[in-house]
Amino acid sequence: MSSASSKPAVIVISSHVARGTVGNRAAVFALESLGFPVWAVPTIILPWHPGHGRATRIVPDNKSFASLVGDLGKARWLPEVGAIITGYLGDAAQADAIASLVKIVKTSNPRILYLCDPVIGDANGLYVPEATAIAIRDKLLPLADVTTPNRFELAWLTGMSVADNSAIISAAQKLGVERTLVTTAHGMLAGSIGNLFLSPKSALLAEHRMVDGPSNGLGDLTSALFMSHLLLNESEERALKATVASVFEVMARAAKRASDEIMLAEDANSLAHPMAMVQMRRLAMPVRKEPA
Repeated sequence: MSSASSKPAVIVISSHVARGTVGNRAAVFALESLGFPVWAVPTIILPWHPGHGRATRIVPDNKSFASLVGDLGKARWLPEVGAIITGYLGDAAQADAIASLVKIVKTSNPRILYLCDPVIGDANGLYVPEATAIAIRDKLLPLADVTTPNRFELAWLTGMSVADNSAIISAAQKLGVERTLVTTAHGMLAGSIGNLFLSPKSALLAEHRMVDGPSNGLGDLTSALFMSHLLLNESEERALKATVASVFEVMARAAKRASDEIMLAEDANSLAHPMAMVQMRRLAMPVRKEPA
């Protein structure tokens, strides 16, 4: 660990936009605001989120990307790293280089956490090529300690229905990652939406009222914040509650301003000290049937 920081560095590999707060722009700001050094690697460069309109894509060629990521695995500062987060991929082949890095880093320190955010789609379907989604499913998720799919992504990755929270839990168990945080889970209160966390010990649901506000970047922010709380050795329940409170507060404040993006610079205090109310519940875990 570098003497310059008391907190471990986090390698974040995801998209970069010139304008907006998605991908690495969201994750890096959140982590650095909370005192975590970040090694940021762009998988693609865009002028803004494509949902805002036509956006030119600049994707590193696969050889250069693999070389850059390979350099990180040989860096003399590797002992500084405590976690890796991956998000949106610009090309399916990037998964190979990332998988190699994760294996190298974990070999140097088995306690390092790897969070795979499988950014592949939403309720409208896949928004990445199927080859990219398959690469994330087959090459990155098996290495992950934590994953943060939305409801659609979980259904696609497992081929299972996610019609209710019991079904989400069953699908998360099939996914095979030790700790899974499913965003856009079913809320139990009218007009609410949930975030369902599953570990070998428990199933926790954190829910808040639904807000019609900017949603781009919320998954990236969730992954970064949840990882920051895990690195601080907080309980899973505390990590979930604090993460969801921060994300909801940031979204609600952006909606109140009628912004088309979440506004982390203005709402940085919400990352460290959220005031939003979050309803926490413990859910029953389905009994897993042993194979005959």
